[in-house]
Amino acid sequence: MKIAISFLKSKYNLKETIKKINNTNADYIHVDVMDGKFVQNTSNNYLEIKDILKEQKKPLDVHLMTKDPIKYIIDYKNLSPHIITIHYEINKNIDDLIDLIHSYNIKAGISIKPKTSIEDIEKYLDKVDNVLIMSVEPGFGGQKFMDSVLYKIDILNKLRKEKNYNYIISIDGGINYETKNKVKNADLIISGSYICMSDNYQEKIDSLK
Repeated sequence: MKIAISFLKSKYNLKETIKKINNTNADYIHVDVMDGKFVQNTSNNYLEIKDILKEQKKPLDVHLMTKDPIKYIIDYKNLSPHIITIHYEINKNIDDLIDLIHSYNIKAGISIKPKTSIEDIEKYLDKVDNVLIMSVEPGFGGQKFMDSVLYKIDILNKLRKEKNYNYIISIDGGINYETKNKVKNADLIISGSYICMSDNYQEKIDSLK
């Protein structure tokens, strides 16, 4: 299992947070992008994020919680992320957006809110490289893990095996030492405040591994 760190909620200023993440064995930096429309909160704008990440040494996993992802895809491609993930619930042409991400030689992901079913996204599973299950409502750090989403990991594993799909299964929200064993069948877990609100990032990562 791999670990991505979200810096949405941190004890330190964001540049110091990135430096601390660099000094761990985390696999990715998870970049939460929020527009205040798809979710209530807003994140730093692209230029601010670019500045925050200029000394970043980890691959980037970009999560677009935005109503209209196109301009964000075009901006964030310039950071050479490993993955850009969009939300199914945006009510846009998902196929075109996946193709756009792939056109920049970047892996494409699709994310679903807690109440969205796997059936809703099944037609995209042969195209995506990542399926991100939200185990909290997107937009806020520090929320409690929702057990009601766990069945989705099992379904995605079953479908991947049966149909020879190539996506990884990610889960984001409320991941900590108490919930880690519930998500052991995921490929990538995203943890934020559990790590970034602590003094010892590596110790917290080790507790998840």
